[in-house]
Amino acid sequence: MMQLAGFAQFSDTVNYYANFSGTGNLNRTNTTGSTYLLNNSLTFQVSKKKFSINSMASHVYGKNPTSKTNDDLLGILNLDILKGVQKFYYWALTSYEKSFSLKLNNRFQAGAGVGYTFVNTDNANLEISDGPLFETTDLSIPGQKGQTSYQTVRNSLRLKYRFIIKEIFRFDGINFYQPSFSDGSDYILKLKANFSIKLYKWLNFTTSFNYNRQNITSTENLFMSYGLSMEKYF
Repeated sequence: MMQLAGFAQFSDTVNYYANFSGTGNLNRTNTTGSTYLLNNSLTFQVSKKKFSINSMASHVYGKNPTSKTNDDLLGILNLDILKGVQKFYYWALTSYEKSFSLKLNNRFQAGAGVGYTFVNTDNANLEISDGPLFETTDLSIPGQKGQTSYQTVRNSLRLKYRFIIKEIFRFDGINFYQPSFSDGSDYILKLKANFSIKLYKWLNFTTSFNYNRQNITSTENLFMSYGLSMEKYF
């Protein structure tokens, strides 16, 4: 679960937030065998009034009776500055990704930019951010121009949202559109949405929708999973 988001308003003291989510699905028949998908993620956040540091690691593994379908790893480290004190804020980000389903051996991104928060309360958050990212990529199959390894600079546009109803139901998501400055047909699209129902103060039932496309190799994946997530503020 790709979620780099805090879910409370913080004072000037240091606050911490941790979330582990284990979701997936399984289909088994006596004629075709088993098909399964496991989607695990861990999020950790350190927040003060003027800045926050967010980290996230996720792994998706899937297999059907004939072959492996997913073995996808993503790690992100994100810094937000002045988000808690004004509408406009600054961000910096580094990420590492490898994806069997997208035919991606390695991708490293690093960049910075600005963001704007439309709403930020305990029960609602809506923000947009934009900025350049430097990227180095190693593909499993040749891209549109025949290359397997290359570097580029992308524009990273992000939309993030969160809504909580009666402290029980939560809908949140994060979406990225990242076209290359040098080739508009070389773009990355990531869409993620989660719906959670609070079962206990630290335990939620969660469903997750993910769609990813890497246009340079014409590869994409889409999956839905469900399971449990545990979160803690301290």
